[in-house]
Amino acid sequence: MKMAPISRQAILDRIRKATGGGASDVAGSYAELERNYIRTGNLRADERIALMIERLREYDAEVVEAAPESLAQAIQGQLAASGRRRFVAPAGLPAEWMAGGLEWKIDQGLGTDEIEGVEGVVTAAFCGIADSGTMVLHHSDDEGRRVISLLPDWHLCVLRASQVVETLPEYFARCTEAPALATYISGPSATADIEMTRIKGVHGPRFLHVIVVRDDAVS
Repeated sequence: MKMAPISRQAILDRIRKATGGGASDVAGSYAELERNYIRTGNLRADERIALMIERLREYDAEVVEAAPESLAQAIQGQLAASGRRRFVAPAGLPAEWMAGGLEWKIDQGLGTDEIEGVEGVVTAAFCGIADSGTMVLHHSDDEGRRVISLLPDWHLCVLRASQVVETLPEYFARCTEAPALATYISGPSATADIEMTRIKGVHGPRFLHVIVVRDDAVS
């Protein structure tokens, strides 16, 4: 004997009846939830930066520190040490970050074939979360489109100390409005199969280099 099909609305009505309300009740219940998780870190600025660097290195990222006035020189050193010559850059990347003697493609809508043809990418960042060693890109002009931070095999990211917070809630507090797109980077791309064989570069660059700029705005 065939059963009559049940409409989607009928199923939703049954769920509402069983749970004792609709969407408005769910929203009210959510608003009443206690939020007693840690929302603010208690590390000093130097401890916070040290933790961020420690976490990044645990994830197999290469990290160097630089003063603001020596940032361009630090970037040039990292590019030279990489042995790579063809790079892509976001349209808003500062010109002084693009070392001479190298081939640069400025991303103003580059196709995937062109991006895959480069050897590395240089970007800025929006925020760093020390607790998890995560860098966050909101893809502004100097951070670039998500595609250029995923396809190249080598990524150099410039992170200012003043952008580093201790906890995830502190990062969200810095978002005056929800970003249209965000990418969370915790070390080079890697994954492991059931036999725990670790493979790099599955979801993004195999090599991540970070320059932490010790700017004066650290607090």
